[in-house]
Amino acid sequence: MRLVFMGSPRFAVPPLEYLLADKYQVAAVYTQPDRPAGRGRGLLSSPVKQVACARGLKVVQPDSLKAAGAVEQLKGFEPDVIVVAAFGQILPKSVLALPRLGCINIHPSLLPCYRGASPVASAILAGEDFTGVSIMVMDEGLDTGPVLARAQIPISHRDTTGSLTEKLSWLGAWLLGEALVGWGRGELTPQPQNEAEATHCSPITKGEGEIDWRLPAADIWRRVRAFNPWPVCYTRWRGKSLKIIEAAPLAGEQIPGAGRVVALSSKAGFGVATGDGILGVYRVQLEGKKEMPAGEFLRGQRDFIGSVLPSG
Repeated sequence: MRLVFMGSPRFAVPPLEYLLADKYQVAAVYTQPDRPAGRGRGLLSSPVKQVACARGLKVVQPDSLKAAGAVEQLKGFEPDVIVVAAFGQILPKSVLALPRLGCINIHPSLLPCYRGASPVASAILAGEDFTGVSIMVMDEGLDTGPVLARAQIPISHRDTTGSLTEKLSWLGAWLLGEALVGWGRGELTPQPQNEAEATHCSPITKGEGEIDWRLPAADIWRRVRAFNPWPVCYTRWRGKSLKIIEAAPLAGEQIPGAGRVVALSSKAGFGVATGDGILGVYRVQLEGKKEMPAGEFLRGQRDFIGSVLPSG
């Protein structure tokens, strides 16, 4: 089977490596153009490009697949199938119709739940016990195509969007291998999604990271996990941003005054009163400083206990 792979972030790397290890003929790898990054604003290649270049694969970085000549160039690779994993661009109808086996997408949710841009974070925010990966045949809608295969995994109470995305990436790589074999042999029948069960999720914005301490501790805890590694939950202390990296709700605790900082008996961190319960905070990063255990942060901020943090 000859294929073109389209992907950009770390999530797409295990599926690409799986295809290469399984001796698929990868005619080309499409990924997002290099972007300025870091303090020096130097150009940074996507994780997929880095792997593709290291493997000596043909790399294409179009600004848009709708640009003049883009479809003709893609057609020249003569793919039997196009595999898509977090590519970052919408595929026009002319691309969807090009390969004989269509365009196959790896989506990190159990479709039709959590269609859209933030399925992993949204599953954590909703307090789901399980999530998974769906392999679907793409159509012109947003994650609306018929599904070839699904696989699910539990969401750990310690999972962040970063850790859960990594797990789903490897699950997706395995499931892709299973689905491609059956799809190529004509042994799989794509199953239409149930529109009555469909849910959608929007892109996460940076402003969503600011903590409103009037929310219940359990809700803030889920936000801390869902917004890690980006945009990261934060509050403010003495005019500076204080990122909350690791936290957990404390059972049976209630103190009036949302945002009030309290000491914990374990001294491993500190607590913050919320609209319902206390949130234990165990790892933080003050603006301009390195990430550190909350206990270490307290040693340098003697008057932090007893202060009141603002609500966003």
